[in-house]
Amino acid sequence: MLDLDGTLVNTLGDFDLALNNMLAEQQWPPLPRAFIARTVGKGSPYLIRQTLLHLGKDENGTVDEALYERIHTAYQQHYSRINGRDSHLYPGVKQGVEHLHAAGLPLACITNKPTAHATELLRMLGIGQYFSFVHGGDRFERRKPDPMPLVETARMLGCEPVQVLMIGDSANDSQAAHGAGCPVVLVRYGYNHGEPVDRVPALGYLERLSDLRCAE
Repeated sequence: MLDLDGTLVNTLGDFDLALNNMLAEQQWPPLPRAFIARTVGKGSPYLIRQTLLHLGKDENGTVDEALYERIHTAYQQHYSRINGRDSHLYPGVKQGVEHLHAAGLPLACITNKPTAHATELLRMLGIGQYFSFVHGGDRFERRKPDPMPLVETARMLGCEPVQVLMIGDSANDSQAAHGAGCPVVLVRYGYNHGEPVDRVPALGYLERLSDLRCAE
């Protein structure tokens, strides 16, 4: 099971385009990529709520739900238009995914991005055919870091969670994996909310996905 944003694909450019185009439409100031990189990974609801809080669009730390719904809808509309425009596979990802697939391992992508966006992005970047399942943040009742997506996906793969390796880039993925009982490996090049990933509990850390090798 592999995460998408920050693990398979560098999508920071897409987040930047969608979020700042939406903010410009509202005549609000743009946000720097450093803020976006720290905030992505927990799904668009979290990103939008943090954006509204950062811009002071709250009252005593609470965001008005009607405002949130309107801005979240606008953001998703912008993201749908630019999905994949400024995203690319990280070095070693295509080779790593091809190696895992050639080894006969069923693969699933588990992301907090909407399933439709994730599926289309993987297709556009030429690796969608390697995944038996693509599960976004709208697929289950709860999303990462809750373990539910991992537990349910392991079941669909015909395995117990302990038999399935989770590969991600952040504490979000590590927390979900540990909650599900899955072993987890993290890549060093992702986002991890702006913090060093080596501080996050994991079996190991990869410089590239292609560094991961299956036992013969």
